[in-house]
Amino acid sequence: MKIKLKIWRQENKDKKGQLRDYQLDNVNEHMSFLEMLDVLNEDLTQKGEEPVAFSHDCREGICGSCGVVINGRPHGPERGTATCQLHMRKFNDGDSLTVEPWRAKGFPVLKDLVVDRSAFDRIQQAGGFITVNTGSAPEANLTPIPKPIADEAFLAAACIGCGACVAACKNASAMLFVAAKVSHLALVPQGKAERGERVRKMVAAMDAEGFGNCTNTGACEAECPKEISISHIARMNREYARAQLVSEY
Repeated sequence: MKIKLKIWRQENKDKKGQLRDYQLDNVNEHMSFLEMLDVLNEDLTQKGEEPVAFSHDCREGICGSCGVVINGRPHGPERGTATCQLHMRKFNDGDSLTVEPWRAKGFPVLKDLVVDRSAFDRIQQAGGFITVNTGSAPEANLTPIPKPIADEAFLAAACIGCGACVAACKNASAMLFVAAKVSHLALVPQGKAERGERVRKMVAAMDAEGFGNCTNTGACEAECPKEISISHIARMNREYARAQLVSEY
């Protein structure tokens, strides 16, 4: 199948970028989207041109590093799927695809389709952890947790930190990411001791990184490859309100 590509090319964060046109005539429908980019880069390398820089690691929808915007949608047209899991059979012969990096103040472009997502690391470092005693691992059944609560915590913990929620949001809000981290720790007993300090510090770090506010558009949930619910944002807001009230007394 033939695919026409418009790909964002940018030398570094200090230079202006632009969309450049490419065409591939030998795309196999069973290729993943990243394998298609590999083929493009092989062609560019053989021509003596600079290959397109893009992030990738596991290629199994786990690491969250592969995110790009495809025809205006983070991770492409398939719901609940990361870019690396998207296959070319989702497109038609002769389609024109526009491929861009995440667009957000908190995610500066490093080169081409690669953005700096270290802002998420700093938010996580601000409070996305629990304090435990060192030593051997405790018995798994020592702390009983009701299954519905454990299931909800597990769904929040599925967040891979890819940043699609930020890319999809008109305000470039990172609240779905932060809410997922706050929510899964606030639900289980191991995370309750620091729940107030955690949410205050992580929200403050999110604001400091330049991410916007949530206006309940719901685009983040629609584009999240792990389909994390915006109900976790509501829980984070409750946790934040509780933390503010408790800190005053």
